[in-house]
Amino acid sequence: MQQVKRAFKYRFYPTGEQAAELSRTFGCVRLVYNKALEERTRAWYGEQRRISYVQSSAVLTAWKKTEELAFLAEVSSVPLQQALRHLQTAFGNFFAQRAKYPRFKSRKKSRASAEYTRSAFTWRLGRLTLAKMAEPLDIRWSRPLPEGTEPTTVTVSRDAAGRWFVSLLCQDTIAPAPATTHAVGLDAGITSLVTLSTGEKVANPRHERRDGARLARAQRELSRKAKGSANREKARRKVARVHARIADRRRDVLHKLSTRLVRENQTVVIEDLSVRNLLKNGTLARAISDASWTQLRVMLEYKCAWYGRELVVIDRFFPSSKLCGNCGTVRGKLPLNVREWTCVCGAVHDRDVNAARNILAAGLAASACGDGVRPQRESSRTGRSSVKQEPQRATAGIPRL
Repeated sequence: MQQVKRAFKYRFYPTGEQAAELSRTFGCVRLVYNKALEERTRAWYGEQRRISYVQSSAVLTAWKKTEELAFLAEVSSVPLQQALRHLQTAFGNFFAQRAKYPRFKSRKKSRASAEYTRSAFTWRLGRLTLAKMAEPLDIRWSRPLPEGTEPTTVTVSRDAAGRWFVSLLCQDTIAPAPATTHAVGLDAGITSLVTLSTGEKVANPRHERRDGARLARAQRELSRKAKGSANREKARRKVARVHARIADRRRDVLHKLSTRLVRENQTVVIEDLSVRNLLKNGTLARAISDASWTQLRVMLEYKCAWYGRELVVIDRFFPSSKLCGNCGTVRGKLPLNVREWTCVCGAVHDRDVNAARNILAAGLAASACGDGVRPQRESSRTGRSSVKQEPQRATAGIPRL
């Protein structure tokens, strides 16, 4: 058994007063974050001076006393303080070289959210009431919270489609999954979402392609609306709802797949793909984004940690597709349109199944010796990309990585 902090997300439907209060809070949170970032940037580049969270909090108090920013006192102070803490964390990651310099929050592009700590909400008999509100939120409890626990932090958000969500952070007890001797290797792709070392190919739902006609129609309607009009806002929401539908269905498929893999296998082996670099391929970028390999890897990482499984990540330069699993010969070239190939030893390989089996073998070997798989990299003079061992150029047939 292990204790973990786990977020439970639910949809809720606010009243008119609650929606107005939350919208004001979102705007104030964004304003405080941007003004604090501006002050820190000016102090650093102008005076070579760092501003701490305590100093930013004191400045926030001074802002509330000015006539121009007196409206900041009308909303709960806790989400504003949390915005300053998030900015402090962003700068900590920047100075530790874990992230880029913090950016300003855009009204149109940034996520509208506010975070409430325990002093800013009331939890009573399974009902949640936020600060500055007289009534509890109308939450749709799609699943129960862990028995005997109460939320420690509440995050309220509104997506681009106008849907309201509340995320409750609770302490949860997770039991490890029953031990098993099974292990599986995964080869990520586009034609098939993943190919398993068992020979199974998980079909790629291609959610964006399936809803492509609906999305294109909604975007055409949006382009014909006058800027700033109410009809344009309605059309924008319609486009956002299509995007939300695609994202929700994709996330649902990845959750089910990752949960199944973690439950059935003690060891899961994947490749360390550089998705950011792969997206530079204009021909395949849209299909790669729709497959969402990074999201699948994140799910596998935390689920393996929760349930006592081992996730092994092998080096991205390991020639999984070109390596013969029978004799160990590495083929020189293997274009993307070649889905089956014959080795000099006479073995006939399905490209993806062979890659998954080689990934599994390399991962088990790396796990046994406690080291990663890092073979010799090919020389840059060959003209190949340093991102993946296979050329990214699309040829005949359906391209697949």
